[in-house]
Amino acid sequence: MSRVIALDHGEARCGVAVSDPTGELVTPLPVVERPGTRRGLARLAAVVRERDAELVIVGLPLTLAGEEGVQAEAARTFSERLAQLLQIPVELYDERLTTKMADRSGGDDSVAAAHLLESWLMTRKASA
Repeated sequence: MSRVIALDHGEARCGVAVSDPTGELVTPLPVVERPGTRRGLARLAAVVRERDAELVIVGLPLTLAGEEGVQAEAARTFSERLAQLLQIPVELYDERLTTKMADRSGGDDSVAAAHLLESWLMTRKASA
């Protein structure tokens, strides 16, 4: 397995986390401010290149009922822009409980991204 980057996208800032090549360890990275701007997208692209990631996971903020709202549409648009820039796969993944988990553990947006990535990795292992 290669490194995977997870993003907890928000309009003001984007939490970032990366897996190790084995998919066993997840590390939160510094938050990227204003990720939807050219500068923010360029910083995210630089992080992906620096970490040699081959896949990016973007949190999809669904309601507890599993429905999409305005934030989910923003995440979809952001992920499409990022995929065009990076030229590597960008997947959306349900982030419903990861922000609450980060709040409980006293974390920020990057801790939420780490929880998102851990959840994605566990789901992938379970289906393998």
